[in-house]
Amino acid sequence: MSKKVAMIFSGQGSQVGGMGRCFYDNSELAQKMFLEASTRIGISFKDLIFEDDERLHQSRYAQPAILLVQMIAYKLFKKSCPNVKIELFLGHSLGEFTALCASGAIDFADAIELVYKRGCLMEDVFSSMEAGMMVIVKLDDAKVEAICEEARRNGKKIWPANYNQDGQIVVAGIKSDLHELEETFKEAGAKRAMLLNMSVASHCELLKPAQEPLEELMQSMINDNFEAPIISNVTASPYSTKEEAVKLLKEQLIKPVKYKQSIASISDKIEIAIEFGHGVILKNLNKRIAKDMITLNVSDMATLSEVKEEFFD
Repeated sequence: MSKKVAMIFSGQGSQVGGMGRCFYDNSELAQKMFLEASTRIGISFKDLIFEDDERLHQSRYAQPAILLVQMIAYKLFKKSCPNVKIELFLGHSLGEFTALCASGAIDFADAIELVYKRGCLMEDVFSSMEAGMMVIVKLDDAKVEAICEEARRNGKKIWPANYNQDGQIVVAGIKSDLHELEETFKEAGAKRAMLLNMSVASHCELLKPAQEPLEELMQSMINDNFEAPIISNVTASPYSTKEEAVKLLKEQLIKPVKYKQSIASISDKIEIAIEFGHGVILKNLNKRIAKDMITLNVSDMATLSEVKEEFFD
């Protein structure tokens, strides 16, 4: 009996120097994809990722670098396990664009350019303001939402941005406003309220100026060839058309990522989720959200072999 499988992809913040090196050193396909990505936007991804390059932590470079390594991992898995039937795709924030590419709804090189330009648009918005993100631990969603809403009524700019798991939510906004509310979150019962190493405020209304330019780019690049549906960060529901993708990914810029809601919505339909690319961020979240759903990861040649031999041979 075939297993019900979902392909999942993490977002910005998962990047580290050296990621994908094992793929590059052992796969001609990986080397070709590095070259194709580099040619498309005019930078050397080999230098960016394998050398000590600070640009890897800038949105415009981090986003295509993450997508590149994730797509290499995914392509190598598909080559190794060609008969796996995919039920759906899912990504966290930037990862939804990798999901779109893996589904076939956007060409790989187009996806590299799209997320590079998405990163540029985001950085441009925040070039004239100090913005950031803060993780809130062990505080109910409703309390976080109420504190943010009250703060906005008082002129602050802060919004819930990522619903990662019960007891972990990320908020985004103006950095000084985040600083001011740190003690408020703790007084409300948060075990921790910690600023993240981010110079952008993703998934909040501050990014409205980037919406129209991003929509124009997506209209010219996305198609209707979906291998399987994608779960939207905005709605936690599936979509499988270009029209829906453009609309929802435009909204994704300013709406929170409903990751835990998305996993909860598929946990009774999916037996195995496979996280592609560096790290096990989503695997660790999934353990807490959906204990009965197996989550695997393909981050190098060894994990690729392990996943194939244990589950798909």
